[in-house]
Amino acid sequence: MATQPKTLDDLFLDTLKDIYYAEKQIVKALPKMAKAATSPDLKKAFEKHRDETEAHVERLGEVFELIGKAPRGKTCDAILGIIEEGKGIMEEFEGSPALDAGLIAAAQAVEHYEISRYGTLKAWAQQLGHKDAVALFEQTLGEEAKTDQLLSKLGMSGSNKRAA
Repeated sequence: MATQPKTLDDLFLDTLKDIYYAEKQIVKALPKMAKAATSPDLKKAFEKHRDETEAHVERLGEVFELIGKAPRGKTCDAILGIIEEGKGIMEEFEGSPALDAGLIAAAQAVEHYEISRYGTLKAWAQQLGHKDAVALFEQTLGEEAKTDQLLSKLGMSGSNKRAA
């Protein structure tokens, strides 16, 4: 008996599991990044984004529900690697004037990964007719983009200058 070829539905679910796992890892990493940050504004940005990330996990749970699947993560090696790089920055640059600039760079790597995943999921949800999921992905994409912009602003307005 031949196996059925994988479909866009399968890819959508697989990627949904990936970002669900990633967001749960990010929820754990953000408090460590906030603690390591020296800039009060950067600490506040990480704390605020942790709350947003918890909402992202909840929204992903809604998407799982919309497609009739239980919320389940799948190990995401990409996010584990990005988070590990962030840990390395915290260790190698502790006490350095470049620490906050490094934390911002690590956080933006996370944001860019999330933006690429949510953009893909939104496009696939549109293709698959999951209109309610599209709206949820759009909301999260907007928040991720705002966080990325805020991190750029924090870097340009102070952290990068202090690092130099």
